[in-house]
Amino acid sequence: MEKTKIDRINELGRLSKVRELTEEEKREQAALRQEYLAEVRAALRGDKNNEGK
Repeated sequence: MEKTKIDRINELGRLSKVRELTEEEKREQAALRQEYLAEVRAALRGDKNNEGK
């Protein structure tokens, strides 16, 4: 995942501790988190598939 997207996830997380996120920010945060988790899961599956080789 691009560093700018990870930075944005962190920025939204910090912002949510200060004030409630807008609906648009909440949607953006959810989409970025989903993308991040999909990439992590894909990387883990790839590592797991290569363990026995």
